[in-house]
Amino acid sequence: MSDAPANMAARRASLRHDDSSTFLPGRRQLWFWLLALVIGIFAGLAAMGFRLAIDGLQSALYGTDDVSLLHSYVATLAWYWILLIPAAGGLVVGAIMMRFTKDGQVRSVADVIEAAALRDARIERGPGIASFVASWITLSTGGSSGREGPVVHFAALISSWIADRIKADGITGRDLLGCAVAAAVSASFNAPIAGALFALEVILRHFALHAFAPIVIASAAGTVINRLAFGDVTEFRLNGTTTVEFYLELPAFLILGLVCGLVAVAMMRAIFYSDDLATAAQKRLNVPHMLRPAAAGLLLGALAIGFPHIIGVGYETTSLALTGGLGAREAIVFVVIKVVAVAITLAGRMGGGVFSPSLMVGALTGLAFGLIATGAFPNQSGSHTLYALAGMGAVAAAVLGAPISTTLIVFELTGDWQTGLAVMVSVSMSTALASRIVHRSFFLSQIERRNVHLAAGPQAYLLCMFRVAGLMRKPTDLGAADSETCLSMIEKGLSVNETATLETALPRFEETGVAFLPVVRRASETGALELQGALFHVDALKAYNRALAATAEEEHS
Repeated sequence: MSDAPANMAARRASLRHDDSSTFLPGRRQLWFWLLALVIGIFAGLAAMGFRLAIDGLQSALYGTDDVSLLHSYVATLAWYWILLIPAAGGLVVGAIMMRFTKDGQVRSVADVIEAAALRDARIERGPGIASFVASWITLSTGGSSGREGPVVHFAALISSWIADRIKADGITGRDLLGCAVAAAVSASFNAPIAGALFALEVILRHFALHAFAPIVIASAAGTVINRLAFGDVTEFRLNGTTTVEFYLELPAFLILGLVCGLVAVAMMRAIFYSDDLATAAQKRLNVPHMLRPAAAGLLLGALAIGFPHIIGVGYETTSLALTGGLGAREAIVFVVIKVVAVAITLAGRMGGGVFSPSLMVGALTGLAFGLIATGAFPNQSGSHTLYALAGMGAVAAAVLGAPISTTLIVFELTGDWQTGLAVMVSVSMSTALASRIVHRSFFLSQIERRNVHLAAGPQAYLLCMFRVAGLMRKPTDLGAADSETCLSMIEKGLSVNETATLETALPRFEETGVAFLPVVRRASETGALELQGALFHVDALKAYNRALAATAEEEHS
């Protein structure tokens, strides 16, 4: 009987412990949702501020009060201003990037995707801020790119800073990153649904349930910021009706999707080819990094003298395409010129994104196709502007590798939800075709060009995360490999450098069938190979399997 009070107290203590463990996850979840709200507000303010900053500097430089009609106003300026303003902007961009980066490259959405996959959602701070400023100057002085990419990257900087402050692990850091990106996209486009799905589809590349609620909260917060600043209005207004003659007209939208897929591939290939060409020319002529954006700006200015619609984001021309304000020949010429301008801007390392340009190119492509199709079959077709709307989504979806979120962005940008089937058919065909030709999207192709294989999935890119030096057993460790055996294997060429990753090491195990590989370092003075330890096949497989399991757990939680 004397033990009864003690046992009762122990049970109560146990119950209190159980209660606390039961309610603690809820409290943590509540705090995380509040943190998502805060991140959404800050990312929304960043998007709003970036847009206003571009408008302000454009107004000052080009001398117009209505930047929404910038292209029309630029056409009235003296040719030398059109030529010099982008060149001067490029010179300033070059100076900034030379000062704050080692490679002179402006950071973009591809860096955010790579950080989410490989660096626990952490972003370089100094180069990231410099890239944001460089993109602001680029877009304000006539660079032919988009404002959404820089905003996404800057929002990722905000989430990265917060993740560092709270010492967040990889899963939490990625969730915070998703919140920031969702808010940035939704604030940029006034598109809360698409913003949330873009973060999941493009950045995190999974639809885990644990990430959905906070991302939606942040996306809603970003949209509220946008609507408080600019009103609850759609970015583009469509004239007339957008009615589909379904049974007869749907095959035309299938063909449009294929055409848009090819246009998207041509746009991506043009950017990459131009970048390679500019890099080769820069090395051959020994041109400083600082002058590369200036040269690109000069080329853009020269192009803008004849085609002022390439200046800046291009929403005025996109709106003309969606309302049928251009002819088929004009639309085709504008597509070619815009692709050239975007390639010059990005290959010149001037900054900005590809989202808005791909919308513009898509709308122009769709309009040209629609004018030809409705002209050939006037009795079996609806409005040609519907083709512009479908084309806008189809090219953008193929470039971004985001069919779901891009489809929704098109609807939220225009407020037209009655054309869903036509847009979805075109988007599905364009993304299916483009993904067979490139590495699934512009961003993943950029990352692939860095020899990082994110497009192949975690089973490929996780191998790059593990360096041999971190997994090897040193000669003094328990269970280390015999030194004499290691030296003998080194003489036979059976070794791996300590800086290598599992991407290099695991194929060597498959080729040789050995249980371990000596890990070596080349001496700086003599050039001889020095034994550092040994990488065991079983240790490499254990590390790889643990990483795969953790990734699968996160994606399905």
